[in-house]
Amino acid sequence: MRAYLVLDLSVHDFSRFKTYIDQIPAFIAKHSGHYIVRGVQPTTIEGDWTPERLVIIEFPERTKAQAFLDDPEIQDLFKLRHATTTSRLLLADGCT
Repeated sequence: MRAYLVLDLSVHDFSRFKTYIDQIPAFIAKHSGHYIVRGVQPTTIEGDWTPERLVIIEFPERTKAQAFLDDPEIQDLFKLRHATTTSRLLLADGCT
């Protein structure tokens, strides 16, 4: 079953965050993921959820998404994202 990482973020330090932008695609590909939505400014239709930027990454299965999140080589990039953005991240299984 496919799995999706949904990232809602506001960037506070773009010059440092650019390193994350440049390096993260290789790790996504390493774990068989690909972008569905990449850093767009979404339009809120209902409710009070107002992400500044939205990213959705699809993985062929949840274990691949979890391996991406747990990859020791990517942890410094995640720390960089945490230091340069305010972000919320969800992992959701797709429909069969």
